[in-house]
Amino acid sequence: MTRGHKKPFPEFFLFAACLFLSAGCDTNSAPVYEFTQINRGAIERTISSTGTLHPVAIVRVLPRMSGKVEVIHVDFNSIVSRGEILAELNTDVLRLRREQQMAQVIRARANYELQVLNFENQRMLAERNLISDFDFRNSQTTLDIMRAELAATEASLLAIEIEINQYAFITSPIDGIILDRTINVGDTVVDSSSSNSPAIFTVAENLEEMQIESWVGEMDIASIHEGQDVRFTLESLPGRVFMGTVESKRLMPSVQDNVVSYKVIISAGNREGLLLPGMTCSIEIIEERVENIFVVPNAALRYQPTHLSAQEIEDMIFMAGLHGMDDTQRAAAVTQRQEAQASNARVASNSQSGTGNQNPLSGLFNPNMGRA
Repeated sequence: MTRGHKKPFPEFFLFAACLFLSAGCDTNSAPVYEFTQINRGAIERTISSTGTLHPVAIVRVLPRMSGKVEVIHVDFNSIVSRGEILAELNTDVLRLRREQQMAQVIRARANYELQVLNFENQRMLAERNLISDFDFRNSQTTLDIMRAELAATEASLLAIEIEINQYAFITSPIDGIILDRTINVGDTVVDSSSSNSPAIFTVAENLEEMQIESWVGEMDIASIHEGQDVRFTLESLPGRVFMGTVESKRLMPSVQDNVVSYKVIISAGNREGLLLPGMTCSIEIIEERVENIFVVPNAALRYQPTHLSAQEIEDMIFMAGLHGMDDTQRAAAVTQRQEAQASNARVASNSQSGTGNQNPLSGLFNPNMGRA
């Protein structure tokens, strides 16, 4: 992450903006200067990062019943509306089950109606005390059982009808565009209640609005808040600059190699359709922006005279460091530096006079030693 300067130092505006061109110049040639004007403009403090483009909402469509894919009505990038049929599953087996269940319903209804007549007969006999109370209650219980069996068989028939008329047709839950399709005609799918059931379609809600998922370090996350302007670029579209807005920052941190970062969600418009899911973005979150101030090129602040020697440049840097000291402190610093220079000179002189040009390792190894 990189952070820009909050605002330029005011004293920099007093400099005449110039750039010394040292390329191809020696110490004897006259210096060459390039002049520019001090203008008014804007300066920003930004937080840089990278991110990945994603649709605002993605829905993964899973089958609600198992079966073989018979028809597919859409393909990749197809525009779909809510409730539109995406694919159809084969229902031959379900239709046979429906015929069998209808027979079960007919039998259960016949048994129930017969038991209703039996119960009415038992009730009249019980009113005349011609049967025991146990026989009457047994007839009533049998009627309740028959009623429950009829209701169960009718519910099973209704479930089969729903599978044939609804679940066999895989529909889109939202208005959007098909991003992915994982099935072909003839494939067998497993209903979503199984853990082995994968998504057969991936539908993006709206590609005219995209969002960028970016990770920002803990040092910068406190400076990010909702509504900040964001500028981002794409490698696939050099020269184009897009704008976005910070939508939210997630509180769940991510720790990788002892580096803590937080996810920031950035919303961006995509009316032109140039932003595609999965693209990598280089983003700059504009933390602060100052308008209508004096600005100069950065090159004007990096002037270094090449006609000075290294020692002269070192002396100038040392003298600049004395700014802000009183006379006593300045004199003490100069004396300390002179003593250090003198000590270094004595050490260098003693080293040269003691060894001359001899190799300090000579004598430790002689290739002729030991030979006759």
